[in-house]
Amino acid sequence: MPFTRTYLASAVFSTLLIMGLLSTPTLAVPNPADTAATQTLPLNDLRTFAEVLERIKTAYVEPIDDKTLFENAIKGMLSNLDPHSSYLDPEDFRQLQESTSGEFGGLGIEVGLDDGVLQVIAPIDDTPASEAGLEAQDLIIKIDDQPTKGQSLMEAVEKMRGKPGTSIRLTIVRDGRKPFDVTLKRAVIKSRSVKGQLLEDDYGLIRVSQFQVNTGSEVAKALGALKKDNKGKPLQGLILDLRNNPGGVLQAAVEVTDQFISDGLIVYTKGRLANAELRFSATAENISGDVPLVVLINGGSASASEIVAGALQDHKRAVLMGTDSFGKGSVQTVLPLNNDRALKLTTALYYTPKGRSIQAQGIAPDIVVERAKISQEDSTLGVKEADLAGHLGNGNGGPDKRSKANKEQKPRLQDEDYQVNQAMNLLKGMNVLKAPKTL
Repeated sequence: MPFTRTYLASAVFSTLLIMGLLSTPTLAVPNPADTAATQTLPLNDLRTFAEVLERIKTAYVEPIDDKTLFENAIKGMLSNLDPHSSYLDPEDFRQLQESTSGEFGGLGIEVGLDDGVLQVIAPIDDTPASEAGLEAQDLIIKIDDQPTKGQSLMEAVEKMRGKPGTSIRLTIVRDGRKPFDVTLKRAVIKSRSVKGQLLEDDYGLIRVSQFQVNTGSEVAKALGALKKDNKGKPLQGLILDLRNNPGGVLQAAVEVTDQFISDGLIVYTKGRLANAELRFSATAENISGDVPLVVLINGGSASASEIVAGALQDHKRAVLMGTDSFGKGSVQTVLPLNNDRALKLTTALYYTPKGRSIQAQGIAPDIVVERAKISQEDSTLGVKEADLAGHLGNGNGGPDKRSKANKEQKPRLQDEDYQVNQAMNLLKGMNVLKAPKTL
């Protein structure tokens, strides 16, 4: 999917994978004097640059100041690199820092351009975007009745930003069907990155919506809470839900993976700089034990999500289920500049423990399960043999099992979400096969 650039429409630039910000040291840029490969400055090109600058200042139809020209030149240099490298002015830099700490303003939606069309990469849980029902791969063709076609991504993002409490109307196209409008109210996004719930006795689910600074410790707390909810007994199966998770802080992805494996490589990076080549390995502590694990992924699972999924797949620690992930396998280093500005530059690619690059390919699940809706079929009779008058008893002396119609029972997640339902079935099947055989 050829995205030209991605932004978080809530107010931040793409946070799919960030190194050097809040979690790991910024990768240093070598001094030109220290590298033999550095060439002398191209004087002819610099003269041309200076001439163009002067011509614009003297001949352009409207006056334009030097600061604007230089900032536009910097942005131009970065615009022809990969989609994830960008220049951050003071406001953009502040918003990027807020996004990784878990609190920022806007809609709570990650967007990108696909062949010039604004597209949803992933909505963030518990935000106006997710509550309005926006989905990965939705096309946004209008913002407040103004077409997005022909707009730059930054222009579209600026229109979606605004004061918390104000409303915005998006026109959406989903799966090539008839466009429809969605009205959202902007809000200050306080995103909780981890949620856990006991689906039924012995089986739990942990949902990670994005990777923030504290996500690793939150997953550890969720694992402990699930055991407590299960009356102190170890779980017999766990689902790690990474669907529509656009990524985030690299260190958080490493810490989450470390909760499920006790040794071995988690991820490594390779780039042109010597200190861009990093390796992250698991520690001995593995609080999840050997609980059977299924990881759910889809096209909205990107970057840090793919690090976790790829590592657990390579270590054969989990069964991956769902659809192919997004395929964002590059590392961005945030390099602070003067005057509260920064450069977000792609400096390396990351690789799974077995040396797989995810860039532009993504992670393929072990078991493909497309998204689908579950419709419960009502029993035509609503009765069983044990309900019939004069029925015979069980030959082995077992108790009768009568019909149990409970129309007021609250729907469970596994009864509504087909992919979660299939993950549950797989976990139960795994436990049946490993159970002791007695004849």
